[in-house]
Amino acid sequence: MMEPRASRSLRPLLSLLLLLGALCLPPALGLYTVNAIYGDTITMPCRLEVPDGLMFGKWKYEMPNGSPVFIAFRSSTKKNVQYDDVPDYKNRLSLSENYTLSIRNARISDEKRFVCMLVTEDDVSEEPTIVKVFKQPSQPEILHQADFLETEKLKMLGECVARDSYPEGNITWYKNGRVLQPVEEVVVINLQKTVDKSTGLFTMTSSLQYMPTKEDANAKFTCSVTYLGPSGQKTIQSDPVVFDVHYPTEKVTIRVLSQSSTIKEGDNVTLECSGNGNPPPQEFLFYIPGETEGIRSSDTYVMADVRRNATGEYKCSLIDKSMMDATTITVHYLDLQLTPSGEVTKQIGEALPVSCTISSSRNATVLWIKDNTRMQTSPSFSSLQYQDAGNYICETTLQEVEGLKKRKTLKLIVEGKPQIKMTKKTNTNKMSKTIVCHVEGFPKPAVQWTVTGSGSIINKTEETKYVNGKFSSKIVIAPEENVTLTCIAENQLERTVTSLNVSAISIPEYDEPEDRNDDNSEKVNDQAKLIVGIVVGLLLVALVAGVVYWLYAKKSKTASKHVDKDLGNIEENKKLEENNHKSET
Repeated sequence: MMEPRASRSLRPLLSLLLLLGALCLPPALGLYTVNAIYGDTITMPCRLEVPDGLMFGKWKYEMPNGSPVFIAFRSSTKKNVQYDDVPDYKNRLSLSENYTLSIRNARISDEKRFVCMLVTEDDVSEEPTIVKVFKQPSQPEILHQADFLETEKLKMLGECVARDSYPEGNITWYKNGRVLQPVEEVVVINLQKTVDKSTGLFTMTSSLQYMPTKEDANAKFTCSVTYLGPSGQKTIQSDPVVFDVHYPTEKVTIRVLSQSSTIKEGDNVTLECSGNGNPPPQEFLFYIPGETEGIRSSDTYVMADVRRNATGEYKCSLIDKSMMDATTITVHYLDLQLTPSGEVTKQIGEALPVSCTISSSRNATVLWIKDNTRMQTSPSFSSLQYQDAGNYICETTLQEVEGLKKRKTLKLIVEGKPQIKMTKKTNTNKMSKTIVCHVEGFPKPAVQWTVTGSGSIINKTEETKYVNGKFSSKIVIAPEENVTLTCIAENQLERTVTSLNVSAISIPEYDEPEDRNDDNSEKVNDQAKLIVGIVVGLLLVALVAGVVYWLYAKKSKTASKHVDKDLGNIEENKKLEENNHKSET
């Protein structure tokens, strides 16, 4: 059945009346909310089903007084979009074909009630949407920090500032991670909130006045801002801050600074005095043994090249003498007195008492060294011998004191006049005889051989090594007749002469055996059979020698005589040679 023409002509008017009536209706109690982040795009879908016969769709928002402000229109037939001339939303709106409204660059002022309207010829449908805008604040900072805090004094610690928040947030103070609660005259917190009229964003500022204790010296202070975000409540923490807490000195301490654990004479010693306050005291009074008044100095006092009289008690105090500390210093010392010392010259056979006296601050060890060899006992000389000469060192060390060692030297010289002993023997081949001049003396004597009568000097000699003031000079001769040999030994002290008669080679001689010293002595075999053989051999040799000597004695009346130390006069020597010659004839 066809609708009358008059009814069709009234439809636009009816739709307009319905729209005007809808504008006058009270706000719908819509619960749909869109949460938007400040600066992002707000997207609001029109949650109405598109009806048949839709003519157009519109978006509006409601003023605080309830009056509507249209902002966007879209025709369903002509597909054209129109945006109302609303300054706050100029160039920010976008309305899609499904009537979803987008608002770019969300602002705090966009937090409103928006309504989607779909209009047909017969009806107007509306669906409200609540827009909530959120802005996370900046990380809180502690500004205007105090240079230092003082115990027993309430002082402004700083201000915690969190900027550009929406909605407004709240600030909390912490010390070492624990919440600081207000305490009268100890913890005073004031919170202020300001809003930027151009943006609608909040800035929160919380000041903290605090009275610290000594234990707050290394405490970490932080603050946090708690704010509401799209997903609920959140918190942002500030960076920690440590304050320099000043507190008075309650104790002073004196210390000895030294390169080693023990102090010895000659060391440099530094005394250090410190106070446990903050800031620490810069000046102190040092009390030195022997000084009646304290010496004003910085936190250190230096003593150079200390002596044993520096041993004693040392103190330091604050300038006002309110508190004091003490320590004891022991300066270790070591004295050594060697008597005699240096270079000492003595004659052989003399006595020489030697003493090494030690004076020290604690037990000391004593060591004797002779010619770089450690001695088992200290030297003692009741009758000096040549082997006693040498370089003696008395060395002492102080136990447990590093570097404290003393030593003194005795250079002992043992002098003696030359002493001579001559021996002779016929060699086993009976072709020569060996004459030995055994010499003892210091300084080493020079030896010269002469033949008495002719006065000729024998240069072909052989000397042993000079050891402990002794050595030997040896010659080998084959005389065809009896001769007298003279050995002359001379040093700076004296000249000594000894002569010895030597028979012709045809007459065997086994005079006194050579002296055996440490260097020239032959090793004796201690086997029993060898000893027996040697004894038997000596008896046979003695028997033969006795017979030969008896025969020889009958021929010659002259025996070998020991000549005085001086050469004697030439006449006596000539007579001795003549007598020997007559006897041989």
